[in-house]
Amino acid sequence: MAENQPDTKLKRDPAELFGGKRFDIEHALNMYATSFVLMPAFGIYEENIVAAFKPQLAKCHIYVIGTMPAMETIDQRLENGQLVIGMLVAGKRHELAWPMPEGVEMVETERGWFIKNGDGYWAPSDDEIAQRLNNEQDAVHFEVLYIGQAYGKDGSRNALDRLLKHETLQRISVKGVPADRRLTLLMLEIVPGNRMITFMNPWAQATEDGSARISAGLDKLFGTSDAERVTLYEASLIRHFQPPFNKEFKQSFPSTNLKVLADCYDKDFSALISEICIDELPFKMTSDAVPPSQYHTAKFDLHEDEARKVFFGRKR
Repeated sequence: MAENQPDTKLKRDPAELFGGKRFDIEHALNMYATSFVLMPAFGIYEENIVAAFKPQLAKCHIYVIGTMPAMETIDQRLENGQLVIGMLVAGKRHELAWPMPEGVEMVETERGWFIKNGDGYWAPSDDEIAQRLNNEQDAVHFEVLYIGQAYGKDGSRNALDRLLKHETLQRISVKGVPADRRLTLLMLEIVPGNRMITFMNPWAQATEDGSARISAGLDKLFGTSDAERVTLYEASLIRHFQPPFNKEFKQSFPSTNLKVLADCYDKDFSALISEICIDELPFKMTSDAVPPSQYHTAKFDLHEDEARKVFFGRKR
């Protein structure tokens, strides 16, 4: 394509793009994680660690068992007006630098080393270091091994309750992980409430039932329970990541045979979308089935008919 030549694909007639679709109203149920708790696997048995996250843990019903690279600070120095920290990440050296004002010095205390500036003391936190290693050097990947959920009656159980007596977590721990990685738990809170994405298509083949389809969508939007949402989100992530220690949902989701999806089919939804899009996660999630990424969107059409696929673009 010549320089400055407009891309004609971007100017295609909407009637050509959407005229082959069946209904003028299509809905997708959308769910996403809004907060998280991250801790080493052994942390669930440490009262002080659990106590620090107790309010957040009460809201987390999805859990992800995985591994992260072992990270160790190996040296630090003041050099050319910068604090330079050397990190060993899964056996590979990385360096991070922070600009420093004039006159600071590095001091050792009972709690470790700090930068002293006048009467103030500062050192980058472990979370800040991990964030920068992830964002700037792509050095931190979270490998997904297992995904599960705990909800109980009216949300009475959370991810921690389940993990304390989790056979798969124990099996993974006994089997062991590579020496340069650490068994880690990511617990997610799903946004409390339902979201629906609606596509309105005036070029569709059938336009006479639009009002009824809008009504059915609203029924599903307000009628999906918290327990249903947790199960749908869990199943979506399992199908997306294909974790090696999961069995259910890896190939069977979505399906008209699944009870949890029955209402989506009854209300004739066309798609389901589950997201992990959290900027603050200090890693990129990955698995054998999914490349490393900061953001993951598990998107599923609920119908095979091409005329019902409106949310995710055309296949190329």
